[in-house]
Amino acid sequence: MDWNRYRFRSLWLLPAPPDAVYEVLERPEDYPSWWRQVREVERLDDTTGVIRIRSVLPYGITFTARRTRHEPSAGVLQIAVSGDIEGWVRWTLTPHGDGTLARYDQVVSVGKPLLRRLAVPGRPLFRANHALMMRSGRRGLLRHLRAV
Repeated sequence: MDWNRYRFRSLWLLPAPPDAVYEVLERPEDYPSWWRQVREVERLDDTTGVIRIRSVLPYGITFTARRTRHEPSAGVLQIAVSGDIEGWVRWTLTPHGDGTLARYDQVVSVGKPLLRRLAVPGRPLFRANHALMMRSGRRGLLRHLRAV
């Protein structure tokens, strides 16, 4: 087992149509306004940016995100990430009743030296930290969608 490789999946039920959710998710520069763990997004060009995140544990992660798939009609938005983490992240949006089921998939390997050294003993904490970040993101997106 590669202790530095992670696979995450989150499912968010959202009370807005897929098009409206997609419009929010395709603007990462706005994430810090509704997702408090996304501390900073610096857009480099139309498809690339540098993102800095930090959740509960006392470490931050910085990575470059480059959009690799942008298919609004299919509800798919995917990025490649490099830096403290390497891999990919994908949102897949499907209609669900009057709202949207947002599926978040992430497959990454950790490159940050401190996190690599703590891979075995820290893995349960890192996974819990990610889960807390995702719950907070869902709550923030719910508030944002209701305010729009």
